[in-house]
Amino acid sequence: METGSRLGDYLRARRELMRPEDVGLSDLGRRRAIGLRREELAMLAGISTDYYLRLEQGRDQHPSEQVLEALARALQLDDDATAHLHQLARPRQRRRRVVDRPERVQPGIRQLLKTWSDTPAFVQSRFLDVLAANPLACALSPVYRPGVNVLRALFLDPGVRAYYRDWEKITSGTVGALRELAGPDVDDPRLTDLVGELSVRSELFRRLWARHDVRARRCGTSVIDHPQVGPLELRFEKLSISGGNGQLLVIKHAEPGSPTAQGLALLSSMIAAPGDPGEQGPEHPERSTGQGRVPEGEHGE
Repeated sequence: METGSRLGDYLRARRELMRPEDVGLSDLGRRRAIGLRREELAMLAGISTDYYLRLEQGRDQHPSEQVLEALARALQLDDDATAHLHQLARPRQRRRRVVDRPERVQPGIRQLLKTWSDTPAFVQSRFLDVLAANPLACALSPVYRPGVNVLRALFLDPGVRAYYRDWEKITSGTVGALRELAGPDVDDPRLTDLVGELSVRSELFRRLWARHDVRARRCGTSVIDHPQVGPLELRFEKLSISGGNGQLLVIKHAEPGSPTAQGLALLSSMIAAPGDPGEQGPEHPERSTGQGRVPEGEHGE
């Protein structure tokens, strides 16, 4: 049950994920509360129960830096989650939004993608829409094609799951990445439409979103089971694009000389020459289908 306070909702969600034994408390008797009790968290943070209750209920939304740090320690938040907590308590002034303006990729970035014939790379928006991709990224996975929303494809396209050996980890991490990229601006119409659709159509997404996990995974490793060249263990890097309004350049690469590098080289040689599948996607990525693809003329990790 949401309180209408982003800070309060976050505190409640994280409190309910904690167990008494996680913080060295004895679990005596039957507990009606999910996770820690409010008074337990308040004690761990060194604040009064009444003050914590006001924060969680949204009646006080301006805690001091010291209180925020104390709550972060009590909730055992990592650096990304702690930064998110501070953002919720000190949201930046929102800029006026321009309705229905299509998101564009800088020409220089698009040209750069085309020069990387042996390295899969694509650009995603802050709401995980693929805006541009080079041919090798398109051949690597249907998720990395322009016009696809990564999150929608992961949860709603049954064919996508077969591509990812660590699908559960990827879906969880991608939901956390969306939280991190969106920050406190959770009432953006594009985000609310995406979250609303996925909450209705995927019970797993609904559960993961309710956790309020925040994960800024800018690098790591994932395994793709490619139907033509076999398993590929790929390293990924996510680089912020200056002036891109939250856009990320996502690069996939393999250890030189590894079986994955050989598989990528084989896949690159199989790509057909005609057309350019890495061109900018259609103008309305929010109207993608449940399979992550879009009808003609309509429109992550």
